[in-house]
Order: sequence, then C-alpha cells, then structure tokens
Amino acid sequence: MVEAFLSSLNRVILGKEHSVKMLVAALFADGHVLIEDVPGTGKTTLAKALAVVMDANFSRIQFTPDLLPADVTGGAVYRPGTGEFEVRQGPVFTQLLLADEINRASPRTQSALLEAMEERQVSLEGISHALPKPFMVLATQNPVEFHGVFPLPEAQMDRFLVRISLGYPSSETELDILRAHRLSRPLDLLKPVTTPDKVIEIQQRVREIHVEESLERYIVSLVQATRAHHAFRLPASPRAGYSLMRVSQALAFMAGRDFVSPDDIQEALVPVLAHRIFLKEANLAGGTERILLEIQKSLPVPK
Repeated sequence: MVEAFLSSLNRVILGKEHSVKMLVAALFADGHVLIEDVPGTGKTTLAKALAVVMDANFSRIQFTPDLLPADVTGGAVYRPGTGEFEVRQGPVFTQLLLADEINRASPRTQSALLEAMEERQVSLEGISHALPKPFMVLATQNPVEFHGVFPLPEAQMDRFLVRISLGYPSSETELDILRAHRLSRPLDLLKPVTTPDKVIEIQQRVREIHVEESLERYIVSLVQATRAHHAFRLPASPRAGYSLMRVSQALAFMAGRDFVSPDDIQEALVPVLAHRIFLKEANLAGGTERILLEIQKSLPVPK
C-alpha cells in the first residue's frame, strides 16, 4: 500500500520523489506539512492528489489579507426565523485542509489554526468541537521576498511537522510534465489507494516502531546542539525532538522495518528542524540547513 501511495503521488508530481516521501511520512506520523516555494511548482496539485489517494474529506482555504478567523473556524450565525444563533462549522472541520498561501493572511487569521493544529479541536462560542480523524493541515506559502506576505509566527512554524520545497524541475522532467498535460490532467486520472481508517491504523503502528535508547539520546544530542550553537537566536524546542523521532519512525515504517535506524534520523533532520530554528543573521542563504548538516557530522552516530 505504501508503494502504491508513493507511486500515485509521483505520477502527479514528477521528479520530486524525496519531497513526496517526506509528505507521506508526515501524514503517517500524524503531523502537518508546510510547502514553501514559488507559485506554479505544483504545491496545490500535490495537496489535492494526497486527498484523492487517501480518499479523505478535503477543504481548501485561499488565504488573503481580508480573511477573518471566523472564515477558517466558523462561528455563530443568527437565524431570523428562530431568533437564535446557530453555530456554523468552518472549512477547518475536514480531514485534509489546504491552507493555500497561508502567509498572505494577517497574523490574527493565521493564529486561528493554532488550536486546530495542536489540540485537534476548535473552540466555538465557548464549546470545544473535536476535528475529524485523521486531520492534517497542508499549508503552502510564498517566499518572504514576495509582495503582500506576512511572516509566519515562530509558534506556528513549530507546529508544522516538516517543511518541504518542490522547486523547479529539471529540463527532462519539465518536458515530461508538458507531455503528461497534453491531453488530460494526471490528477483527474488518480484513484484512491487507501482509506482514512487505514491511515489512522498506520499512524498507530508508526507510534509502535521501536526506537533504541542510543538513538533517543542521539536525537536529544542533535536538538541540544542547536541550543549551544552561537549562530541561532532561536534554537530547536523540545517539540522538535519529539517530531524528529516521530518522522524517523514513519520513515522506518515506510522502509518495512519495525525499528528506527540512524539513517532515518539523518534523513528527517533538515525537513523537521530547519523551519523551527532561526539564525541571528537571517540573510544567510541556506545557512540553517548548512549548520544542521555540520551539527550532524560533528556528532558521533550510534552503532
């Protein structure tokens, strides 16, 4: 099923196998994904393809500067016929939520997702409403250099399990994209390969993947090394270590193993940590990823 899952998505998004793999790992690890890239690289298409493949309920919110928190979560609506207020649930009440161009909305509206992402519930009119299971936020954002964008708060960045980037395709891959879209859209030909209930079952199995004590200590060492590094103004949080372990478990599951290996941790390191930590000099291009890899190389790997 995992192979069919990956194969289906890779037929829609060509040449981005590693990004697709990390997206599926985040789903199996019961987390949220941030896709940061320029427009037109397939971010929205990937989200729609994921919804089709897992046969999930899907909602899309186009984030704009005038979007209000109630447009995301819902709220009380007055019914003239009864003279009473009725609670209307917003588009966040779904299984897969695409928050398209999330950083075009104001920080106030962005914060409307925080409770949903962390607690898997939404408070409306003083009452907590549980969200459907599985629940995943797949947010896209444009680079901060673009006009009309608001940087995501650090607290919200920390709630995304992984960050991926699709980037521009190679010349051969772009030629394949042209040919694939000549007669029809690959997305229209996609079929479900699993169900939401099966995904919930997988998420439980991922939690049971064994992590040896030496690898637990290795994860802690990687996280704490960011706190000792002079280049970071905001190092990795305890949530980062937990997230690194969970994605490593998902990668081990996808590889057909019931235990985590050091390679799983190293593969997950940059996608899980790079968006959670912030440099003192923010203009260093690729600085966060480069320093994380330096930290990885400096620490002994458990045998």
